[in-house]
Amino acid sequence: MSNHKSTQLLHLDRQRNIEHGSLHQPIHTSIAYGFNEAQGLAEVFQNKRKGYAYGRASNPTVNALEDKISLLEDGIASCCFATGMAAISGTLLSLLQRGDHLISSAFLFGNTNSFFNTLTQLGIEVSFVDATDVANIKAAQQKNTKAVFVETIANPRTQISDLVKIGDYCEQNNLLYIVDNTLTTPSLFQPKSVKASLVINSLSKYIAGHGNALGGSVTDCGCFDWSKFSNIYDIYKKKEPSLSGILQIRKKGLRDMGGSLSAEVAHKIAIGAETLDLRINQSVQNALQLAEFLTQQEEINKVYYPGLSNHPQHRLATQIFKGYGSLISFELDESIDCFDFLNKLNFVIVAANLGDNRTLAIPAAQTIFYEMGAERRQSMGIAEGLIRLSVGIESFDDLQADFENALA
Repeated sequence: MSNHKSTQLLHLDRQRNIEHGSLHQPIHTSIAYGFNEAQGLAEVFQNKRKGYAYGRASNPTVNALEDKISLLEDGIASCCFATGMAAISGTLLSLLQRGDHLISSAFLFGNTNSFFNTLTQLGIEVSFVDATDVANIKAAQQKNTKAVFVETIANPRTQISDLVKIGDYCEQNNLLYIVDNTLTTPSLFQPKSVKASLVINSLSKYIAGHGNALGGSVTDCGCFDWSKFSNIYDIYKKKEPSLSGILQIRKKGLRDMGGSLSAEVAHKIAIGAETLDLRINQSVQNALQLAEFLTQQEEINKVYYPGLSNHPQHRLATQIFKGYGSLISFELDESIDCFDFLNKLNFVIVAANLGDNRTLAIPAAQTIFYEMGAERRQSMGIAEGLIRLSVGIESFDDLQADFENALA
């Protein structure tokens, strides 16, 4: 077997002895599964044997994708959801209870921030802190703190959490450490290396890569001792204690809440994942060149990208990431209307997504962070003229020419 994950990923399906020599896991569309003996169905329901009972909880095509995500993240098990937000909400609603306390990075994706505010209405306390310094995590810890949630690279200002030190602190204090790896992807960074307990990925972004599939996942890295986590139900502790967390997420967050990923979409994501390394390498190379170009333009006041030497966490990113990601944000001079500028772009598409093969741009304050209000945006450093770029795999010459024309 190869030591390279890109090769392992390409050949993982055919190791399952798929019928007819198929190179890909087939799309299993059935939502119900028959048993020759009734006891078999009961044993699957009771987690006494592996198998399939009903499509909301598990599906062979989706399970094949989950194995690929576990391979990419070097995890012990994964659970896929219909979207990245379903993965986040399903995970936290499965593991946290009324009266618990969650510490979160303050520099969060807008929808994640919105969901965390919903958690507070359900009796789960949330503290938002500047996670670029572990000291703020330590200061926020309470007796009822159960988990810490951070993103590897923040969207849109690209702040990088103090990932290594937070991992050490969570390990020492038996805190569940949840890391959203969407913007770095497993190609550039594996949160297991900083002792993450669970890893979230929005599969809709770079892993699927083509802007044609919604999906999300949570992966157990095998670093957390679930026997010390008081919120695990007794029924899920019985068989394999190390898998009790992901089992509870699957049973409560997926089966009960119903955010299931369809087999057809799982197949699309699995096919897209095969070229992840190729795509991410090209987009990261383009992003670094484009960020350096943008810093030289007098019409642009600030550029935020971890690959720039003046980025506050540039040294950390260089130490722990294999690349700086392909998300850039920049602030136009106040004399320039951001809508006028965006309307002049040609190859760059104005769209509310990231991780596509195409370069996408969006005015952050007026769209994905609009509901937060001006005060919350200001606290996150999101200026009214901030534009977020998700850099694709086009020829860099074409991207540079597009920006030159728009700025002119």
